Amino acid sequence: MGDTGIRLTANDRFKRASTNFTRIGLLVAVFLHLGLFVLVQPFEAADMGSVTNEIESIRLPPEVRIPPPPETIARPAMPRVSTVDISPDITIAPTTPDRVPRGLPPRPRAPDPSEPPILIPYDTPPVLLNVGEVLQVLEREYPRALKDAGIEGRVQLWIYLSEEGRVEKSEIRTSSGNPLLDEAAGRVVPAMRFSPAMNRDRVTAVWVSQWVTFRVN
Repeated sequence: MGDTGIRLTANDRFKRASTNFTRIGLLVAVFLHLGLFVLVQPFEAADMGSVTNEIESIRLPPEVRIPPPPETIARPAMPRVSTVDISPDITIAPTTPDRVPRGLPPRPRAPDPSEPPILIPYDTPPVLLNVGEVLQVLEREYPRALKDAGIEGRVQLWIYLSEEGRVEKSEIRTSSGNPLLDEAAGRVVPAMRFSPAMNRDRVTAVWVSQWVTFRVN
């Protein structure tokens, strides 16, 4: 209780005493910070010598020289009409073309069946006329053992046709891989009948390529 007779509470007494504590705390903090900066010295400058050496060791690229611009291309000279007289002796004399013979050119030589297959020009190809008969012969010549075993094959033949379309010679162009089927294809060819090939409105003997296929129905 003070002189006035008012009794102070604990909170009031704490407020009066805290002012002194605050002043003392500030002074202690200032002295501590000054001691740390003066005595400890935590901040020091690093040595930059190594960085300088690394920068000096870097080689800069050579200076790039820009080439000069190209020279201006001169315009071509304009043609001029010559005033020199040209002698008629150096000019080309007039010529007349030879007379073109009328009619068809001479007929080419017919191929020989004994010769190897060659390309013979024709305008109208030959056509197989008796397909049904050829299929019957194909079924008859199909080797029974291969057919029962389900073995199929395809043979490509060269066939020489006369001017009348008759088969006069044949030979294997692409084998089926089975000699029995190749021989059977050779026995089917004689039954074929073709229309004659035409070359410039004329019948001609030709070599043609024909496939013979053996297939189990």
